[in-house]
Amino acid sequence: MVKYNKVVIFFVMFGLLFVNTEAKIITGAEQTAAYLSLIKNKKVSLVVNQTSTIGKKHLVDSLLSLKINIHSIFAPEHGFRGDHSAGEHIQNTIDTKTGLHVISLYGAHKKPTVDDLKETDIVIFDIQDVGARFYTYISTLHYVMEACAEQNKELIIFDRPNPNGHYVDGPVLDMKFQSFVGMHPVPVVHGMTIGEYAQMINGEKWLKDGIQCNLKIITMKSYTHDSLYKLPVRPSPNLPNMESVYLYPSLCFFEGTSYSLGRGTDKPFQCVGKPGLTTGDYRFTPKSIPGIADHPPHEGKQCRGFLLDKFAMNYIQGSGKLYLFWLIDLYKNDPDKEKFFTEFFDKLAGNDQLRKDIIAGLSAGEIRGHWIKDLNHFKTIRTKYLLYPDFTFIIEE
Repeated sequence: MVKYNKVVIFFVMFGLLFVNTEAKIITGAEQTAAYLSLIKNKKVSLVVNQTSTIGKKHLVDSLLSLKINIHSIFAPEHGFRGDHSAGEHIQNTIDTKTGLHVISLYGAHKKPTVDDLKETDIVIFDIQDVGARFYTYISTLHYVMEACAEQNKELIIFDRPNPNGHYVDGPVLDMKFQSFVGMHPVPVVHGMTIGEYAQMINGEKWLKDGIQCNLKIITMKSYTHDSLYKLPVRPSPNLPNMESVYLYPSLCFFEGTSYSLGRGTDKPFQCVGKPGLTTGDYRFTPKSIPGIADHPPHEGKQCRGFLLDKFAMNYIQGSGKLYLFWLIDLYKNDPDKEKFFTEFFDKLAGNDQLRKDIIAGLSAGEIRGHWIKDLNHFKTIRTKYLLYPDFTFIIEE
């Protein structure tokens, strides 16, 4: 369990966003002096999106102004500019602002090919993550690391804070349920930065045939896992604010159910509901929003349910645990239980145990009892790869 000082507890109790201001966090990308000599006179490829900034300037623009030879850009889910909705197919293209070749790493082409990297000397990965196993940027990281290892290319990671890096929780992935929304035996909330996670991928030999990537991490300054960091840029189209970021690990399970999470509204990942629900005092009607929510669940239909944005700040931010009550209670009271779960749910959960436990009517504590052993084991492994002071936690039993 996370232990916060009195100042943090005060802000959590009163529903305010507390950002550690004791010292300004300096991201890897901001530390140009630490990496310019490594990439000068090299052909560089970048794995970036809209979050890859130095201040208010995009990393690509900053490096071009410093006369760095950028060969190509690789874009993850949601695209280079972050203007594609979840699951949307993204084509290779030419960036109109810079004229650079943009290669999509989402869809059928998840891993850079030999042709993609043949003229590249160094690859830079700089993407803001949110610390959840099913957030696909860490899956893109895996494939980029694997391609670099196979093709003998150095990978430099510009590290960024994990806004959910202050706790670790959830079922550890059973590898029988491996997919692009869960590639590694880690819990739903892993509590690691991108740089730390990359070290774990290497150290645990999770890449194909156990190969390892030539990896260099530009670490942050003044960051700890107790730092509560407000993201300056939305990490993806449907995580528009810190409320959605904090709720995401607990709410994303509903993506594998018959419910809407507010895609196509002004409160994505801050509400839950569906048509015909007989409980809840919040109503919303999803609609298509190009680049944000193309044909979202229950498009054009009024949904009834619950607005949860205040709960994010009052509980989720400071609890150090996933919140399971919504899943348990909404299933219990759902009028059409046979259609509550979709096939996608087990992929998000990383096993079929969570679904079976909810159907069986288990309490949150009983459900957690099924993952505590594996979670504690992961916590001990995780400590080997940390680059920053950790939060304080106890081993649960």
